[in-house]
Amino acid sequence: MSSTKLAWFKSTYSGGGGGNCVEVAESPAGVLVRDSKDVARPHVRVSDGAWGIFAASVGRGDV
Repeated sequence: MSSTKLAWFKSTYSGGGGGNCVEVAESPAGVLVRDSKDVARPHVRVSDGAWGIFAASVGRGDV
């Protein structure tokens, strides 16, 4: 699946200052993650379950 046809988004916690941000997109194959400063580089794909565990850990402050 081409990453240009996906709906990529950044966290609402990402500021406009350019820092270190990632973008994510949902796909039938899982959650895709890419560097927002270099979108031409390949993305990383993780399973929905792995993303859920990661997001829950961040929400609790474990990460």
